[in-house]
Amino acid sequence: MTVIAAAAPQRGMRLMSNAEQPKQLLHLVFGGELSSLEGVEFKDLSKLDIVGIFPDYASAQAAWKAKAQSSVDNAQMRYFVVHLHRLLDPSTAKA
Repeated sequence: MTVIAAAAPQRGMRLMSNAEQPKQLLHLVFGGELSSLEGVEFKDLSKLDIVGIFPDYASAQAAWKAKAQSSVDNAQMRYFVVHLHRLLDPSTAKA
């Protein structure tokens, strides 16, 4: 178990309770070089770039955009955002 120490709130600020924190909707960002432009089959699975898992779509999209822009010179390199929360809990599919 990992324990993260939180900084003490500044005067006039209050800590958010678990009920007030936004719901965690996990997203995976990954990419790799495709075999062809017509499909979504990767050339070499051992070379997939796992960018990371993010707590919300906005941060996942920012990571996706940065990686996609950094690989713009390679037309066969593609990055994707996978909505992990939809796989883990199908009731969040509309979120």
